Parts: sequence; C-alpha cells; structure tokens
Amino acid sequence: MAQKPTFDPRAHVDHMEEVLGLEIRPEWRASVVRYMATTAEAAAMVNDLRLDDDVEIAPTFKA
Repeated sequence: MAQKPTFDPRAHVDHMEEVLGLEIRPEWRASVVRYMATTAEAAAMVNDLRLDDDVEIAPTFKA
C-alpha cells in the first residue's frame, strides 16, 4: 500500500507566497505556518472520517 505523502506547512506557505505573489512579513511567517499546520490537521480529520455507504447527504436549502 502506498504511504500518504506528508504535508510540509512551511514549504506550502513558501510556495503559495510565490505563486500568489504574496508578501508575508517575517514577523508573521511563524504564525502563518502554524495556522497552515493546524488547518491541515483539521482537514486530515475530516478526510479520515469514514461514513457508511447508506449515509445520505444533507439537503440543500435555498432562500
């Protein structure tokens, strides 16, 4: 079985800063990287959640 690739929040922030043309101030960088790592952990919890095949999605309500 293939191993899941690991997420490097610092590399991701560096890459997205360049791709999006952002300027992250040096005094902000550690907080941005920490926030990205926390967001990745939350996303992993959602992605790892297994649902039964008979679970139905919630309806969409429109005003």
